Amino acid sequence: MGLFVFLPLVLPLTAWPMARLAEQHLHPRTATRLLTGVAAVMALCSTVCLALVMVVGTAQLPGNPLPDGWSDPQVRAAVPYDEVVGKAAIPALCAVVVASARALWRHGRVRRRAHRALAGLPGTSVAVLPDDVPYAYALPGGRRDRVVVTTALLDRLDPAERRALFAHERAHLSARHHRFLLAVRLAALANPFLRPLRTAVSFTAERWADEEAARAVGSRRTVATAIGKAALVSRGTPVATLAGLAAPGPVPRRVAALLGPAPAARTWPSVFTSVGLAAWAAAFGTAVSAMSSANSAVTMFLILRAATPL
Repeated sequence: MGLFVFLPLVLPLTAWPMARLAEQHLHPRTATRLLTGVAAVMALCSTVCLALVMVVGTAQLPGNPLPDGWSDPQVRAAVPYDEVVGKAAIPALCAVVVASARALWRHGRVRRRAHRALAGLPGTSVAVLPDDVPYAYALPGGRRDRVVVTTALLDRLDPAERRALFAHERAHLSARHHRFLLAVRLAALANPFLRPLRTAVSFTAERWADEEAARAVGSRRTVATAIGKAALVSRGTPVATLAGLAAPGPVPRRVAALLGPAPAARTWPSVFTSVGLAAWAAAFGTAVSAMSSANSAVTMFLILRAATPL
């Protein structure tokens, strides 16, 4: 395995340029899918290699459940052994597991509470709450996906802007943006180097919904106006921990993008552009991370199998 086992822990750095350039130059749908895929693969690879480092580094510690064959000199010579790194990997891996489990638990708890709070309302796709606080959000799951909006926000929008608002929230639900947001959230918890990708996906998911709303209502300016008004009067939502679905993203940048031309819907950027080079660098880093973690895992399995008596 050698030093290759540590590569997936730092290779997410190769995706940093793409995180910034993709949200500027790619279609939001393409950017969201690309960044989420890269983040998920890199997070999985780094977690696997962190586990391998822990096993290798602690193989000789008392009480380790590995077979006695690991004490053989030949095995020790074949496996890079670092007790300090192995011990450090134990709390690191535990922190990743605990943080990920806590995020999933909180996400599920908030969704359940939000659905229970709407239990007494009519079972329509839009739930209008008589609240003096203006806010709106998309609530997935339960018996059906629902758009939640308050009367205070609806009173501040004209009919066209209301249609834009509903189209935006329905786009979140139809594209299952909460899954992308939850995936990058867990990836950032698994490897802090992936946090820029989480921030970028939070923005591109909102931009994706903006573009779908503009296509549905037929006016980019109407969507921009609705977003600007909602941001000015809104104070956030009571379910801000719902995997970022309540996060509006940088509103000025979203409005500026809607006032400009629609983004080109190409699936992969040209290699002769800055975003294309960044995308290929991130793809290369992801491939190397996957190969490194797979090679280390297979090597570990073969050594463990050879050292285990029948």
